Amino acid sequence: MLSVDERVRALRALMEEKGYDAYLVTGTDPHMSEYVASRWRTRAFISGFTGSAGTVLVTKDDAILWVDSRYFIQGAAEISGSCFRLIKLDIDDNPDPYTYIEKNIKSGLTVATDECGINIDSYNNLKKRFGKKGISFVASEDLLDKIWENRPSIPNSTLRSVPLGYCGLESSDKLAKVRATLKEKGADYTFISSIDDIAWLTNLRGDDIKCNPVFMSFALITMDKAYLFTSPTRFTDEVKSIVEKDFIIKPYEKAYTELKNLVLGVAYYNPERVNMAFASVLDVESSITGRDITTDLKAKKNEIEMRGMRRSHLMDGVAYINFLSKLNTTPDGSLDEIAVSTLLEKERERLEGYLGPSFNPISGFKEHGAMCHYSATPESSKKIDCDGLLVLDTGSQFYYGMTDITRTLCFGNPTEEEKKDYTLVLKGHLALARQIFYKGTKGYQLDVLAKQYMWQAGMTFYHGTGHGVGFNLNVHEGPMNISSKPIDVALEKGMVVSDEPGIYKEGRHGIRIENLIAVDDYVQTEFGSFMAFEVLTMVPYEKKLIDLKYLDDSEIEQINAYHQWIKEELIGLVDEDAKAYLESATSPLVRE
Repeated sequence: MLSVDERVRALRALMEEKGYDAYLVTGTDPHMSEYVASRWRTRAFISGFTGSAGTVLVTKDDAILWVDSRYFIQGAAEISGSCFRLIKLDIDDNPDPYTYIEKNIKSGLTVATDECGINIDSYNNLKKRFGKKGISFVASEDLLDKIWENRPSIPNSTLRSVPLGYCGLESSDKLAKVRATLKEKGADYTFISSIDDIAWLTNLRGDDIKCNPVFMSFALITMDKAYLFTSPTRFTDEVKSIVEKDFIIKPYEKAYTELKNLVLGVAYYNPERVNMAFASVLDVESSITGRDITTDLKAKKNEIEMRGMRRSHLMDGVAYINFLSKLNTTPDGSLDEIAVSTLLEKERERLEGYLGPSFNPISGFKEHGAMCHYSATPESSKKIDCDGLLVLDTGSQFYYGMTDITRTLCFGNPTEEEKKDYTLVLKGHLALARQIFYKGTKGYQLDVLAKQYMWQAGMTFYHGTGHGVGFNLNVHEGPMNISSKPIDVALEKGMVVSDEPGIYKEGRHGIRIENLIAVDDYVQTEFGSFMAFEVLTMVPYEKKLIDLKYLDDSEIEQINAYHQWIKEELIGLVDEDAKAYLESATSPLVRE
């Protein structure tokens, strides 16, 4: 196997042959996915960096990796000793990759990137931006494919059909909704590249990407036909017979060659999700662009899906209580970060309908907890042999729904600083969960609720407060979120989002508390319609870390009511030897 430096030299030789002066690696797949199958882990192949986000640029005499704050430490460690150097985003006025290209690539030179690894919108914007500096930007063939020995093949997992009793709508009903919206928009067909949208539309699930029950596919929906481009060999006879009622199945690769022969009229597509290889067919003057119709439909869970989401959290609550009752929080060194998350996973494996984790677990003790997306390895897994906090961010995939939950666990005795920080995070978490808001409110309008108490103490956090969550799909789902970014998407009934403020003190500790909450109708008044959140997650807060002097009486009542609800729901379901723990963990908070 070639070393990183040997791969870079091989890439440079190809660049020289093609007349390219720089090659940009985005690290995504042909569907612009956040998480990708091993075949498209191009960033890791060329640089050695295995994180989920980052950009690579290779020039004739330089090799650069850009990462954000989640990966400063990991990025530096993984490229150490290679020809790569690290640029940290968002600090010290460091340029992002595109600003760097503008400032450092000379006029008249050419930058290339894989046409299947960049979306139409980004390519067009960058081509125009670089062009102002006299730099050519080319969407090319995948150069890495020519030097990647034993490259993983396109995944081809067997597909399963989601029963109507779980998904609530037949594919035919979903197609009817898409076509009705197409008609409203004045379009004749839509091309969909987003694979979680296609999984939702077809009521199919696969295992092409770890923790994400999706499958590599494209979809073309016209007013009278629907085409599903995916490997025909992945269907059982039973599933194929179901799918062929609504879709014409064609091989995955045929999307690139047959699309132009299947479409006629005005296209509707999302230029942020469709790769540049389709631009010649779709990126024409008569096209209409916007967010995928399916993205908005998928985000609003129907009542059957919501029933499954509630059941998922009930089951996950059972596993979590059984886990916590067995967890030894005396820091004697018998546990490490991986052992803790493994203990929880074993409890989840006992649950009916459990498919596996919804993402790789985050289990960070003491200073590791201050890294938002820390992922323990056998080499880095920290022993729990002293007092400290552990951030445990995990989730479950079920046939009938999905969970995502973070709790900060206390081992030994907490410090006053840790208790104060935890309680301030909890106050923001509670404030968001109890908020009633006017219909049409966007997530960014609520973001400050989770940050207000930290701000007053001179602290904050930089990640989003809440992301959308799929139904037995991707743990990160749009279009809605709760963050400081002014995303113009209203929170609507059936949307499920996370509520996860945190505090991260480098080298000391991290704290995050996360529940999933669902948007629901609340009340109709003379002023209009108001919405509220339904809390789905059923796991107690860490009472050892709650400092009552920072809470008012209404917040104590909110916590006590939440804990009482958890106890009533779970007491008859948890293991017999976990009931005492549940009683203690949910007992009322009382001022001394």
